[in-house]
Amino acid sequence: MTTIIKLEQIKASLANIDLTNAMQEAFIQYSNGNAIVPPVGELLFDEPKGDVHIKYGYIKNDDYYVLKIASGFYQNPQQGIASSQGLMLLFDQKTGVPKAVLLDQGHLTDIRTAAAGALAAKYFAPKKVTAIGIIGTGIQARLQLLHLQRHTPCKTIWVWGRNAENLAKFVAQLPGEFQVNIASSPRQVASHANLIVTTTPSETALLQTDDIQPGTHITAIGADTAHKQELAAGILKKAAIVVVDSVSQSRSRGEVFQAVSAGEITLSAVIELGTAIQDPKLQRLNDQQITLVDLTGVAVQDMMIAKAVYVNSILNQ
Repeated sequence: MTTIIKLEQIKASLANIDLTNAMQEAFIQYSNGNAIVPPVGELLFDEPKGDVHIKYGYIKNDDYYVLKIASGFYQNPQQGIASSQGLMLLFDQKTGVPKAVLLDQGHLTDIRTAAAGALAAKYFAPKKVTAIGIIGTGIQARLQLLHLQRHTPCKTIWVWGRNAENLAKFVAQLPGEFQVNIASSPRQVASHANLIVTTTPSETALLQTDDIQPGTHITAIGADTAHKQELAAGILKKAAIVVVDSVSQSRSRGEVFQAVSAGEITLSAVIELGTAIQDPKLQRLNDQQITLVDLTGVAVQDMMIAKAVYVNSILNQ
């Protein structure tokens, strides 16, 4: 029998799961060659602007395989609909029998991305974070900030967004303990924050090479297609350490793809996250280094979080 797990059940299960640890295990399995992850399926729309990603795969000798469909339609909030939508399908790896349909409305994709951002900061952010910079004001901007608190409990925030109304909503949704500063530009965010998370669907660079101060860590979230770019390619050349969640995906999407295409770096210069978190020598060595983690989203994250939610839901029935 196939279990239908609705959003309310999913959220209840997530409260019982160590998400950062789950993402760590996912990336380790991936970088160690224990996960089968085919290329991303993708649909891009112009009117209205949106994209759909189809990600799927399995971890060798596990119990399940997963297929995930997740979309981002960026005019949805104007209709009172969340920009992120989607679902995940969980199958028995030995028989192909459908085990669960997770009607998460894109929530699991949002959460696993935020948990990956927290994992990146755990290993690459400077020891002393003076301020957290957030570029963007959407769902991911808020979730990244909240998940960062588990490992980087800095309460001083600098945020920039294109739309004043969305910016006001973002600030209003944050807990009162945050000291929020509104920046007039991405450059101003970079001048005050030494941990920056970029979360927009921009197709032109928002941060320029000279904006980035020594010792800054950047987690780049938004550029998950070939056309998106939030960082000038020179920033990656300037960075002492450049990390990706997937080298193979960086051949066709993300900030690394843009920087390689511009001739600023080579793909051989980047490190995969699952490899770096297993070797302290590949992590931040001092607080003067500029470090960058480029997250394009890997199906192994969906496998890990879907399985965890399913198992937790079954145990709590």
